[in-house]
Amino acid sequence: MKQVVAAFIVQNGKVLVCQRTKHQPMALKWEFPGGKIEEGEQPRDALRRELEEELGIQAVIGDEMVRIRHIYKNGGAVELRFFMVEAFQGEIENRIFSDVRWVGRKDLPEYDFLEADAALVKDIAAGKIF
Repeated sequence: MKQVVAAFIVQNGKVLVCQRTKHQPMALKWEFPGGKIEEGEQPRDALRRELEEELGIQAVIGDEMVRIRHIYKNGGAVELRFFMVEAFQGEIENRIFSDVRWVGRKDLPEYDFLEADAALVKDIAAGKIF
């Protein structure tokens, strides 16, 4: 099972969401920023590294908010660990995505998210997560 970390980066009541490029697997789907945990890496360290690589920020990684296990139709399995990020240094810079947007919690379901994130997006929109 692939181990993945992702961030709820929240500012002014909005959360940062990112759109995959057309060249990535699950092209043009929306997701929360983050990525794979490397061998021997701690989850918070992995998320800090991924956010610096993808967005050019030095994030303060907060509490783990949600953990999801998902099996895709093709048989791929992933465990996603979502952490709150309420503070970071630097300006957000789109380094790898097709698009990056600040979105109100209730507007999240309008975006075409990864299948693994679908139930989570509904819970966030309903105010159940943060």
